[in-house]
Amino acid sequence: MVPSFSYNVDACIHAISLVAKSPSTPPLLSYTMKDILIDGKYRVDRKIGQGGFGLVYLGTDIRSNEEVALKLMHIRDESDALQTEAEAYKALSGGVGMPKFLWFGQECDYFVLVHELLGPSLEDLLNYCDRRFSLKTVLLIADQAITRLEYIHSKGLLHRDVKPDNFLLGVGKRGNILYTIDFGLAKEHCDIPKWHEKFDGNRPLCGTSRYASINNHEGREQSWRDDLESLGYTLIYFAHGSLPWQGMKAATSKDKVELVREKKKSTPVETLCSELPEEFATYINYTRSLGFEDKPNYAYLRRLFRRLFISKGFKYDNVFDWTEKRFYELCETAGELEMEQESDSKDM
Repeated sequence: MVPSFSYNVDACIHAISLVAKSPSTPPLLSYTMKDILIDGKYRVDRKIGQGGFGLVYLGTDIRSNEEVALKLMHIRDESDALQTEAEAYKALSGGVGMPKFLWFGQECDYFVLVHELLGPSLEDLLNYCDRRFSLKTVLLIADQAITRLEYIHSKGLLHRDVKPDNFLLGVGKRGNILYTIDFGLAKEHCDIPKWHEKFDGNRPLCGTSRYASINNHEGREQSWRDDLESLGYTLIYFAHGSLPWQGMKAATSKDKVELVREKKKSTPVETLCSELPEEFATYINYTRSLGFEDKPNYAYLRRLFRRLFISKGFKYDNVFDWTEKRFYELCETAGELEMEQESDSKDM
């Protein structure tokens, strides 16, 4: 029986990629950049990944010796994504599952965002767990993720790129807390009635096509509903290990996005949620039924999955699939060491 305990991801942070790969790679830091202190106190240690906008480095606060995450974007990129992300972190400061913002500014030829160091992403952990999560783990994720989006929306923001790579675990005592990251595409929600209608049908796709809402594909202005619909596809992806519109081939990226859009629209919800409890189809149908100005009932969505969780006899014990797998790996390693010690003692 696996005990209930808070999974510490510290040991696997460096073995698992922390962030999604970037479509374009800025130049690596120069030796000069590595030799300076960012904001006079953050040392640049080593590259640990790439985010949607820039490179991510492991850094150290030389005053406290605390490790931090440094996100850097070269000034030649001429993008305000990193500043947008910094402003979002400031607005969301203090919320559960929101990375602690530490600093944003320019050093040499880079814009730099500093926030607390987090653990692996859910995409990384899905790979660790052989590309599929159990129903229990998916429901535990759903409960936290819905709450994170509710908080983000309560601050007047839309994430606009909800996907597995943008949910990370905390570290240490916060190892079971789900964090939301990568707010480079975040935007304030406009509450002006009918304002969105003049733009509908003319917006380019924003975010990741695999998890994008149908409204996003159709060029409509995004709202609360779209973040939640993207989360729905993310949860189904976790449960099935893939989505029906994955792996489609096309001559250009634009053509591929169009194929994804057509497949997404033509796939019946029942087919999309096949072999899953009916609550998943209910969730997708609910999010798709919302209008631009409709405020989602987050409590209803949480309750939907919580009732399913309880009906299955699951326990809120903080034991996720990766917790269990890691536990048995440690037990196996300990058993092998014990056998080696016994063998050595017999040979003496």
